[in-house]
Amino acid sequence: MLRSLGQRPVTGSDEDPRVAELRTAVSRLRRELAAHPAEFPDRAIAEDELAALAAMTAHGIPEIPRLRSSLLLIAGAIGSVSALTRGLTQVRDAVELFGEPPRR
Repeated sequence: MLRSLGQRPVTGSDEDPRVAELRTAVSRLRRELAAHPAEFPDRAIAEDELAALAAMTAHGIPEIPRLRSSLLLIAGAIGSVSALTRGLTQVRDAVELFGEPPRR
């Protein structure tokens, strides 16, 4: 739960709540992917990028361009697997908490 005036969790931790949300979403999708019985051509790409996202959340606030790049790779790799759509959406929503990409 977040305090109404700040962006820090009530737990007293200094962890950015966006990072916590991303970590939770990534962990959930990794579990769903591991439990998914079907093999598909880009499964290894999705697993590698999810592992990279998990590592990024362990070291403070991740680099936003890298987050977006990983998200695109994951979406491309598992986007057509309907059983993983909810988990992918949660990861996308968590990445979007870090802000919009800069306009070119």
